[in-house]
Amino acid sequence: METADPRTADPQASLAPRIAAEQARSWLLVPGGRPENFEAAQSSAADAVILDLEDAVTPGRKPQARTDVVEWLSEHGRAWVRINDATTPYWAEDLDALSGVPGLEGVMLAKTESGMQVDATAERLREGTRILALIESAVGLEAAPEIARTEATFRLAFGSGDFRRDTGMDDSPLAMAYPRSRLAIASRAARICAPIDGPTLGTDVDALSRAAALTLSMGMTGKLCMTIAQTGPVNDALSPSPAEAKWASEVIADLGEDGSRVRDGSDVPKLAKAKKINALARIFDIAPRS
Repeated sequence: METADPRTADPQASLAPRIAAEQARSWLLVPGGRPENFEAAQSSAADAVILDLEDAVTPGRKPQARTDVVEWLSEHGRAWVRINDATTPYWAEDLDALSGVPGLEGVMLAKTESGMQVDATAERLREGTRILALIESAVGLEAAPEIARTEATFRLAFGSGDFRRDTGMDDSPLAMAYPRSRLAIASRAARICAPIDGPTLGTDVDALSRAAALTLSMGMTGKLCMTIAQTGPVNDALSPSPAEAKWASEVIADLGEDGSRVRDGSDVPKLAKAKKINALARIFDIAPRS
């Protein structure tokens, strides 16, 4: 699915995010109607920033918000943009405004319910633009395998709040286990990056950390964030711990990077796990606990 980035000669390339979108953990949603907050978001600990032109902006303010987002991305910013869903007139207006904008990292398509919607979105954007398909309804969840296999789909994301409103489910781990696991399995089967979980509301850091740990346990490796303050705890929870990094280093040293000192069948999956943890620790700059 990887496509050469046509922005390679763009002076804004120096603003590329520290963590590649494939491994991005914290995805910070910023209201598109609040341009005064864009710089702080870009300078935050967030692995990725999403400027929101959908739910965060009322219909009457969408034209101005769209203008503000395009202006900021054209001048010096880099971010993803959540566009309105394909059943609204705002969808085409968003895409017409964003096509060719230099600082656009990709788009998040709200309320995705079919692969055709992803294809139609891709056709209106510069070739190779990455699309996050946001699943927010029962229809979208049932179509998740098709959406994940659509060529332009980069990652799936879970719009958990709208999904609960659509289905009448509560936010308990048990109730949300099926949609989370379905998105994780659909992503794996389609050989795309693991999905991004929905946000956690509130300011309780312990609750956020527990929620992010649940995210990771369900095979999801990213999480939407509503505030800058949430990005650090989410990054921590979705990264290997120093103790895990130390364990991985010791296993690799014992069994050999190439597996030359593997003793029995049980060592093979152990080494594979260690190498995965070690790779992530390097990406996220996690030092093994001494």
